[in-house]
Amino acid sequence: MNNTTINGVSGIRNTAVGYAALANNTIGDRNTATGRAALPNNTTGFRNTADGQDALFNNLTGDSNTATGDFALFSNTTGVANTGIGRNALLNSTGGQNTALGFQAGQNLTTGSNNIDIGNDGVAAESNTIRIGTGGTQTKTFIAGISGAGVTGVAVKVNAAGQLGTAPSSERFKDAIKPMDKASEAILALKPVTFHYKKELDPEGTPQFGLVAEQVEKVNPDLVARDDQGKVYTVRYEAVNAMLLNEFLKEHRTVQGQQKEIDGLKAELKEQKALIQKVSAQIEASKPAPQVVNNDQ
Repeated sequence: MNNTTINGVSGIRNTAVGYAALANNTIGDRNTATGRAALPNNTTGFRNTADGQDALFNNLTGDSNTATGDFALFSNTTGVANTGIGRNALLNSTGGQNTALGFQAGQNLTTGSNNIDIGNDGVAAESNTIRIGTGGTQTKTFIAGISGAGVTGVAVKVNAAGQLGTAPSSERFKDAIKPMDKASEAILALKPVTFHYKKELDPEGTPQFGLVAEQVEKVNPDLVARDDQGKVYTVRYEAVNAMLLNEFLKEHRTVQGQQKEIDGLKAELKEQKALIQKVSAQIEASKPAPQVVNNDQ
């Protein structure tokens, strides 16, 4: 049977080490259970690895799961291809293809699938989400291979909740679309400044050019972004740029109108000049010929 057991485990190619490990297995095969009550309720699930007390405790038919740590994947019954590493990792998860790494990582996840939680408790019932670190605990992020690596594409943004993403511009994501009109005139009151960031942000003291968020807020609160505490944090430069474009286009249309007027005046002056030249020619032609006086008589 190719079994290594302590508990008389049924099935083939299973390994069970520990009290009640794989105790109820029937035909499930290629399972490895190490620890007290590891995979105790598994019946037909296969290719599972449970290492730790009560790891994969409630698994029945789920397969290809890996649980390392006490109570890891404790609540899983039929979910497949989950990986929970750490005490209480994916403790309440019943979904599939979730990955959790760290103490209590993903412990809040319930029915969701296709999540990756690293050093994060996760969120109940969410799916297709990556969470790394815990807000208020990790306050800085360093990822190698980004700074200095040239790439094209859409700029990545971060919202107040810490979610990464890109800002869409398609009409299908927008409501209440209307011309900007005079709303952009607020930027005319902005006061650009030069400055240096404080040393803790920029030890090199690189000269900077931009705006002060608190000053911008006084001009238009919609032009600033806030942190998770509601405090003014930065300027929404993309919105400022859109307003600048609107003001440029307005000024451009004004200049175009003025140019049409100038072109019209030029045309009128040209016509008047031609008329004056014509009248002058007629006047010259109508003048009597000068008489010649003969002084020899």
